[in-house]
Amino acid sequence: MRILHISTRLILGGSQENTVLSCEGQTRLGHDVHLAFGPIFGPEGSLFERADSFRHSDSPHSEKRRIGMHEIPSMVREISPLKDLRCYGALKGLIRDLKPDIVHTHSSKAGILGRAAAWKAARRFAGQGHKLGVVHTIHGPPFHKFLPRRTNAIYIASERFAARRCHRIVSVADAMTEQFLAAGIGRPEQYSTVYSGMEVERYLSPVRPDGAPVTQESVRESLGIAPLDFVIGTVARLAELKGHDDLLDALADDLRAHPNWKLLWVGDGWWRDRLLKRVAEMGLTAQVVTTGLVPSERVPEMIRAMDILVHPSYREGLPRTVPQALLGGVAVVANDVDGAREVCIEGQTGRLVPAGDRAALRAAVRGMYDHPDERRAMAERGRDLCRVRFSAQTMVDELEKVYARALA
Repeated sequence: MRILHISTRLILGGSQENTVLSCEGQTRLGHDVHLAFGPIFGPEGSLFERADSFRHSDSPHSEKRRIGMHEIPSMVREISPLKDLRCYGALKGLIRDLKPDIVHTHSSKAGILGRAAAWKAARRFAGQGHKLGVVHTIHGPPFHKFLPRRTNAIYIASERFAARRCHRIVSVADAMTEQFLAAGIGRPEQYSTVYSGMEVERYLSPVRPDGAPVTQESVRESLGIAPLDFVIGTVARLAELKGHDDLLDALADDLRAHPNWKLLWVGDGWWRDRLLKRVAEMGLTAQVVTTGLVPSERVPEMIRAMDILVHPSYREGLPRTVPQALLGGVAVVANDVDGAREVCIEGQTGRLVPAGDRAALRAAVRGMYDHPDERRAMAERGRDLCRVRFSAQTMVDELEKVYARALA
């Protein structure tokens, strides 16, 4: 089967990692896999090298299969009528040339333009006796309460248009299906939930490049963190709506009262300078450790340094960093938004707090600090929950079923 994935940007992010892991797993299954994407720039990193360098072969004597890489210069995240029209034309041409069996789109811009182009091709291919299944994955809703009403109206109308131009819609959490159906997007029978897969072994048993196991002590030493410090970690872009300001506001007094408390911020982004300026103004520079951009293969190592992971984001599909932390044996505190509660189960695998409620956030973090045995038990239950549900192989296997339904 020939599969074409379309994603707006191959930056370091959950949606993009999901897409690349899908491409790799499907290539291992013997499919002819291609990936189309827009230009990559900025401080958010790139997954291009990983996808472009991937090779797989069933035997040492067979030719190694790779992922076909196709950059679409006009595919940009922001609304740009001229570039969007060019992108639509480029995608139509690529689909015409590749003649795939499945077009699988990811993210909002790629999803709207990609589905429109694929649906038009599917009708043309049908006249030639060739079936084309069109599938879209919702990694997170493009419409949300933090956008102007008019912008949301445009996104919802666009998603309704696109939902009529695909066979199947994959949600990374049940919450995505509920939100889209509530907005009148698609039909219930179109939707399937496929949890976003990851390389679970990297988190269960992280190792260094030389093969030696990663220990908390060694990672902390490399970051300048003392063995007995209480480390509150985040893995997120330093960007709007990720909640780093809430973390500072909620924990400033506790950080000053407990010099052994440390914030570990894993990631980079456009808000880095502003956030670090604020940290300095609050007198917390010595207690906020930033790693900058970290390759995805080193994230398990960073998680191993933490006592708890806090994910105070205001919007997500299903935050990958939450199951990653649980797989790494780290309990979590997360904002109760979108699909977070499907993995951070209140009182069982972590603590949920209302988004923007800094008092609740502080209380949850203090509770984790005051009850170490309880937080370790939460992490253990979370590890058992996530071990299979969030494996990349489980995701790839479930996508095979979705594709079969799309082609049927």
